[in-house]
Amino acid sequence: MITNTHLPSLNSLDYLPYLDENGIIAENLHKKIGVYAIFDKNKQLKFIGYSRDIYASLKQHLVRQPKQCYWLKVEIIERPSRTILEEIKNNWTEENGDLSINEESYQNLWTQPIDAKVYMTGEDKETYQNSDELGQIKLLKKVSRRVQADIEETLKQRGNQTEIRFNPKLKEQGLLDLK
Repeated sequence: MITNTHLPSLNSLDYLPYLDENGIIAENLHKKIGVYAIFDKNKQLKFIGYSRDIYASLKQHLVRQPKQCYWLKVEIIERPSRTILEEIKNNWTEENGDLSINEESYQNLWTQPIDAKVYMTGEDKETYQNSDELGQIKLLKKVSRRVQADIEETLKQRGNQTEIRFNPKLKEQGLLDLK
């Protein structure tokens, strides 16, 4: 049992593959509450978060940052306490020494829907500016589908077999997020 006096250190935890040999995120993390750290191919820390459903959060992160999600460290909490979750996250961040992972713009890459508008070409931008509202919505959906296809291809190359379903309504706003 975790108490405030015995918080697990990040270095004491084992690395787990983000995707197992079957290309899926560990099913045993479904609806589990806890803190997790995400690492890239070279086991460089990229993100620390906590969640009421670690599995669902990991799925979102995989879609938002597919090239950064290779390894995990996880600490499951039986009795949820935001205070303890925050404390573990803060301790892990300090232990890592790189506080830049807490900067809001960096955090947003991991926690907010993907803004497909960022990937608009010059031609897309021109078409968008010269279109009526319906034309703009159609263009945003087209750009969103293009970005989605790139993400899906990246995940396929990684061997991902976890079911990924995007929210179709958000595409009208040029955003991608899981349903």
